[in-house]
This record gives sequence, structure tokens and C-alpha cells, in this order.
Amino acid sequence: METSRGRMPTRSDLAGGGRARVAAALALAALLGPAHAAPEGGAPTQARQPTPLAIHYIERRVERPKPLNNEPPVPDDEGRAGAQLGLADGNATGRFVGLRFSLRTSVVEPGADLRAALTEGEGARFLVVNAPAADLLALADMPETRDAVILNVGAPDVALRDRDCRARLLHVLPSRDMLADALVQLLAHKRWTRILLVQGPGAGDAAYAEALRRSARKFGARIVAESSFDARGADLRDSALREFALVTRGPEHDVVAVADEAGEFGPNLVYNTASPRPVVGTQGLSPAAWGRPVEAWAAVQLQARFAKLAQRPMGPVDWAGWMAVHAVTEAATQLKSADPEAVRRLLLSDRFEVGGFKGRALSFRAWNGQLRQPVFVLWPGAVVAAAPVEGFLHRRTELDTLGLDAPESACRAFGGSR
Repeated sequence: METSRGRMPTRSDLAGGGRARVAAALALAALLGPAHAAPEGGAPTQARQPTPLAIHYIERRVERPKPLNNEPPVPDDEGRAGAQLGLADGNATGRFVGLRFSLRTSVVEPGADLRAALTEGEGARFLVVNAPAADLLALADMPETRDAVILNVGAPDVALRDRDCRARLLHVLPSRDMLADALVQLLAHKRWTRILLVQGPGAGDAAYAEALRRSARKFGARIVAESSFDARGADLRDSALREFALVTRGPEHDVVAVADEAGEFGPNLVYNTASPRPVVGTQGLSPAAWGRPVEAWAAVQLQARFAKLAQRPMGPVDWAGWMAVHAVTEAATQLKSADPEAVRRLLLSDRFEVGGFKGRALSFRAWNGQLRQPVFVLWPGAVVAAAPVEGFLHRRTELDTLGLDAPESACRAFGGSR
């Protein structure tokens, strides 16, 4: 008997004793949806497709230095591939409630005007942005985006969640202070509280080091000594043993923390310290939103879907890209509506919760728009811990022990706290 690709069962089928087969066909037609239903006495008709809820992914291409030590380069589609998977997942779920979603992608070259990318989005009200902090602020302040929700998936800057926050600017990627808090919670739990800090020359390195200092004060650890290192002009393949023995000498310490976001020297620091101590921070034992070893809470399913799509492991920015699109599509699915204004209100409300394969319901903080979430502490082969670490408590939720709490944030754009 033919299924939804051919005719539907007739009265003669019913009279002819094929009731079981006909029932199965009817059930299949119901499962496949109204597009395959047929009017009485007629052929199947194609239902009108719903207008998709539009999402616009905007990426600023950033020139990066050539990786040292044969480290793999940052993938060209970092973040973008995650957003594409989020779209596929959203459409797979949304079809059960009659919803569709679309994703437009714009990649802006270095030095080019971001405003031109907005015109490509055809009025999308949800912008997933992988760009530096300055670009995010510029986008948020443009008149063209006054009705849009911007989801930051690439900038970890604390200031964006603090004095430079903007209403309708949500942060899916953890901030540097969330990452540092996760790491120092684990160090405090292990009583590895004496930290020797080595900082690189970049602006991001300085910001990461400052986040580590704040976290140390917050959780009772101590920076016992600090040094700086600039890998430019040095051939670490020949001199690492000698160079790092000098910069890691100091008072008695439990760990060597490194702030080297570009990876210029941090990988060489491991096993080259003056004393036999763990390396933590941007290299070694590292905090991250996501990583290849994450498998708990059904994360292995997300990892497998991403690997099939992108032909590589899923990284933190990829997860953030996926999560941003997933949050929008999940809000629409919960509402069973593609009305952008209704979806925006739910995203910004205290009623919205969403899963992220992290074992907890995730939600956006009312005081600065940061997605509250667990942070993994990883080394390349395994998950060592998921913060918040046991024993760190909070009156609202332990997730708010990571990053700026409401009394700590200077953000006033959201006008509330919870």
C-alpha cells in the first residue's frame, strides 16, 4: 500500500480487510504532519509553510598570528558552525509546533564597516555576533538594532557585563571572570592556593591576569609572585627550558598560572617550570565553556552531531554559537510562536530557562544579560571538574558564584536583579 507519497487509503481498502495496514498509514500521515493530509475525496495537498523566524549571524574576521609549536589554527568557521547546528536542531524541534527558523550569515573583513552587514540580515530581530567588544558596542548603539536582541558568542570582556553593558545585549560565552572563578574554585577546593602568575604581553593577557587576581581575592587564594614573558624574538624550541626556569622562580607556590590567550608561549610552559608544579590558566588545566572531552549529561550526542557537521571537535565559541541559536529557537518553541517581540520578551524575562547539555537549566542574569552556566575545568584529555565546585554556595543559585554577582556589577541597563 502507498504511504504519504502516493494515495491515501480508500473505503475499498477498509472493506477489503487491510485495516491494520491502513491504520499504520494514517498514523504515519499524522506523524508527518498536515502537509501530507488529503481533503476528503481528493489528493494530498501541500500545506502553506510558516514564515521562518529570522536569525542573523554576524562575524568579524580577525587576523590571528600564525600558531607556534604546530598548534592547530583557529578554525575558519569557529562559532559559525555551531550556529548552523543550532539552526538544524531548532528546525528539527520547531516543526512539531509548526515553526521554522532561518539563519543568514555575514562575515565582515578586518577594517570593513559592520553597518553593511546589517543590511544583509533583512530586518532580523535576533543577531548572533562573534566579534570583539568594540564591534558589539557599536552594533548595540546603532539605530538599526534598537529592536533587536544581540547575543554575544565571542567576546569574554568583563566590561561588557559591567560598566559597558547594553540593554538587549546578552552574553552566551562566559566572561573572563567566570572562567577565572571556575579555576580558582577548583584550586581552593584542592587547597592549591599559592599561585605564581606569568603574564603575556597582550591586552587579553592583562585582562585574564586581572580576572585571576580578582578570583584569588574572592575565594581566599593568593598571588605570591608575578612575572611577565614575551615570546616575540625567542625560539622556544631551543630555549624554553632555560627561559621558563627564570620566569617561574619565586616564593613557594602550588601552581603556575599562565595568562597567554594567543598561545604564544603557554604550551611550552608545561613541564618547563623551575619547580615541579601544575600549569593552570589559558594553558595546562584550563577553564572553558566547552571542550572535546565533555561527554556527561548527553553532551556526547551534541559532540557527535557537531563533528558530523563540521568535521572537527566542538570548541567553546562553537558551543556559544550553537547555544545562542538554540536559545532563540527554544524560546519560540516554548511559546509556539514566531512573533519576534514575544520571543524577545521571553528571552529577557526571568521565566526563561533552556538546556545546554551542562546538567543544569540555564538562564540569563537580569542585571547584566550573562548566561548563567557551569564552566568546565579541562586538560586536553579529560574534564577535571565542572564549576561551581561543591561547597561554594549562593543564596540564589550556585551558578551565581561564577562571574559578577548583582551587587558587584555596575550594569544598570537591564534595570533589575534576581
